[in-house]
Amino acid sequence: MVEFLPLCEDAARQAGDVLRAYAGRIRWREKGRHDLVTEADIAAQERIFAVLRAAHPDHDLLGEEDLSAAKSAGAASSSPFRWVVDPLDGTTNYVHGLPYYSVSIALEHQGEIVCGVVYDPTADECFAAARGAGATLNGEKLQTSDCESLEAAMIAASFAANVPRGSAEVTRFIEVLHRCQALRRMGSAALNLCYVGCGRFDGYWATSVQRWDIAAGMLIALEAGGVITSLEGTPLDLAEPKIVATATPKLQAQLLKTLKTGTDLAKMDPAQEK
Repeated sequence: MVEFLPLCEDAARQAGDVLRAYAGRIRWREKGRHDLVTEADIAAQERIFAVLRAAHPDHDLLGEEDLSAAKSAGAASSSPFRWVVDPLDGTTNYVHGLPYYSVSIALEHQGEIVCGVVYDPTADECFAAARGAGATLNGEKLQTSDCESLEAAMIAASFAANVPRGSAEVTRFIEVLHRCQALRRMGSAALNLCYVGCGRFDGYWATSVQRWDIAAGMLIALEAGGVITSLEGTPLDLAEPKIVATATPKLQAQLLKTLKTGTDLAKMDPAQEK
């Protein structure tokens, strides 16, 4: 599905222009506790949808800021193609002026992710991949790191917007923190996966993301040679995307084992039984 990548990149770059234009003068509101949506999110998604509809009016669209579409994410599709869009992954960073956010656009064909682009507007970095064709960063081929040891690995993690004290998310974070070389919580799932793909991170996990957060980044990491499973080590289900991604199979096994230890410790905590 390489033929769809130019359109995907064009839509992502146009959305990036929208985000840059709104930066520093945005108004925001809360979707839920600690969970923001801005005028920029909505305007960027509208731009993406306009570009995609003009090229393929018969394709379905699923965007994070389209609540009706989000609610029907599992509904039967009228087309074998569906674009999965996060117009601003890293909204909290964006609102605070932290330059770690991205536009994420992926294309599904009969439920399988076949191409995707993640664009970082502040760095002007465009990560792209098509199934079976490899992954690139601004046209240059990507490859994951060769890290096989958690003790030598830089790992990233994503948390939910509101994390209860003593939750499994916290105990997993602590267990990985004690084992790995460095641990980061950066705020954009899409970029985290791309950074695994290009070797800036050696691994990443998240248990509270949505399909649109990871669809494009997941394909980019895979096509760059990465390993991706669910938190349990089984094939990832995008309907329940509890994702673990690493550079190598050996590192994947170590990270999965450490995350399981954190989960088990949380279950043993009497506070979790209340």
